[in-house]
Amino acid sequence: MNDKQKDDVTSSEGARVFLDPYLDWAQKQNIPIHLDFGHDLLSLKTEKWGHYDARGCFAHTHGRGDFCANFVLEVEPGKKTKPIKHLHEAFFYALAGYGSTTVTLPSGEKNTFEWGPKSLFAIPLNCEYQIFNSSGREFARLSCTNDLPLAINHYHNDEFIFNNPFKFPERIGKEQHFNGEGDHNTFERKKNAGQINVWETNFVPDLTSFKLYDLNTRGKGSRNVFFQLADGTMHAHTSEIPVGRYKKAHRHAAGTHVHAVGGEGYSLLWYDGDSEFVELPWRHGFMYTPPFWMFHQHFNTCDIPARYLACSIGSARYPFISLRRVSNEGGGSTSVKEGGRQIEYEDQDHRIHRKFLDALKKSGNPSLMDDLFDEEMIAKLPAEQLTGVISTPVLKGPAI
Repeated sequence: MNDKQKDDVTSSEGARVFLDPYLDWAQKQNIPIHLDFGHDLLSLKTEKWGHYDARGCFAHTHGRGDFCANFVLEVEPGKKTKPIKHLHEAFFYALAGYGSTTVTLPSGEKNTFEWGPKSLFAIPLNCEYQIFNSSGREFARLSCTNDLPLAINHYHNDEFIFNNPFKFPERIGKEQHFNGEGDHNTFERKKNAGQINVWETNFVPDLTSFKLYDLNTRGKGSRNVFFQLADGTMHAHTSEIPVGRYKKAHRHAAGTHVHAVGGEGYSLLWYDGDSEFVELPWRHGFMYTPPFWMFHQHFNTCDIPARYLACSIGSARYPFISLRRVSNEGGGSTSVKEGGRQIEYEDQDHRIHRKFLDALKKSGNPSLMDDLFDEEMIAKLPAEQLTGVISTPVLKGPAI
């Protein structure tokens, strides 16, 4: 499938314009290119992929933007990928199976770590690595969010990206960063948006049990930690939604690949002025990417906390783009009425909480948000009051 945009333009014969070297490269891989709003990565069809000597497919999304993309890598039982290196960043999230990864450091020393379901690891820039499936019976499937579109579209030279001898010893981190240990730092954000906790490492053995920290500015009981992986320009964070609650809606730049890690529920997405919501399911294996400046909101409807992993361009250390810098400084946790990007609970459409109450009724779990909403009133609202356009209190453009 070709997900290039078709523009109504004309050009002289032989003119080389409107090229997309990344998509050209992807199509040459001869594996499926899945394109949708989001994907169940556990069920996507894969095919033999010579690039890794494994199986794979591209999981492209309409909201992936210009810098990042995603592919699924599947290693057959007892098999391994071929050694590979690349001049782009890559974050791997283990969807299923058990295995190990061996990274060859710039010194020539090899470092091997073992991973399992819901592990997260990053490959230091241009280090050669090889991924092994340690099971003789089960497939191992990993999701890889990467900035290959940025790299290929900038250099448009495959040899430079995949066979470059340059080494980056400053990117490998400490030795213990490969065994699940790391360094904890904090920074205080602007506009009373809360303190952010950052864990610097290369490998997180299990996202479901990793320690998170309170971040109530994103919703009461919300918890979060930022990851600085392999001194990268790409960003990752994991957040948790408590039982009986949901996050506040916000919006940001394109390209944030959101993976549901634990729990069940749904996400709603809309542009200001829409009359209907886009709804996506929330369960392990599902990944989606909110398009540019589209509000999105995550809801937990099960009886355990729901966690997710978000990967995008622009880390706390290297924001890279101005929109990411503003998000990291607190814009994503500040009300739109104060020039930020977040809709506070008291300003949201009544349909949002009504839908949440209906979903909880189906799942048999209670709401724990009656301290914030008049739930009895909302539950009794007639149908004619639960329609209309979705609007925010103050409209602000992406320059903020």
